[in-house]
Amino acid sequence: MIEPRIEDLLKVTGSKYTLVSVAAKRSRQINAYFSQLGEGVSEYTPPQVPLNPERAPKPLSIALQEIAEGAIAFERTSDGIK
Repeated sequence: MIEPRIEDLLKVTGSKYTLVSVAAKRSRQINAYFSQLGEGVSEYTPPQVPLNPERAPKPLSIALQEIAEGAIAFERTSDGIK
């Protein structure tokens, strides 16, 4: 993984644990979004960054790019990440 750089991601999230939690949760949401496209259901938010039509990025790559660009918001709570 070259872009986004891990140092840039850590500046946004503040810790490796938060980065992993937010990226995993968002990548599951993106994966669910792509899975539901044919069903006509709109439960999950589509990717918030432009996708390259020449190659199909993986949901985790999209999630990390969203985190780096500040396209998604997260909140640390005592129960976990929201």
